[in-house]
Amino acid sequence: MFKEFKEFALKGNVMDLAVGVIIGAAFGKIVDSIVADMIMPLVGKVIGTVDFSNMYLNLTDDKVYPSLVEAKKAGANLFAYGNFITILVNFLILAFVIFLLVKGMNNMKRAEVPPPPPPPPGPTPEQKLLGEIRDLLAKR
Repeated sequence: MFKEFKEFALKGNVMDLAVGVIIGAAFGKIVDSIVADMIMPLVGKVIGTVDFSNMYLNLTDDKVYPSLVEAKKAGANLFAYGNFITILVNFLILAFVIFLLVKGMNNMKRAEVPPPPPPPPGPTPEQKLLGEIRDLLAKR
């Protein structure tokens, strides 16, 4: 049983998948940082607020809370859309980057020139002999 597991775990596809998951997790952290630290502050500057995590609508009453955490502690019925905006921008950036990667890989595959076909094989010894006989008969 251990031998079968070892063969399964060491197959190329399983190792490729493991490497992809690890790189994907690291890349996700990079995208999170780009969104949280670079893009969302710019979007916040345009909209007029920087902290999207505290954006919500209070559906219970007109009371204003200093933060989303305080509103949740007070038990208010909330429509918290700020974190969703951040995650949506994060997803769009990640999807666009993956699209660019796949498009680049497809372009690289198309750019590969197929090798020229091998030259046709020469005549076999029997064919050579038959050709010589034909040529001799044609001279007669």
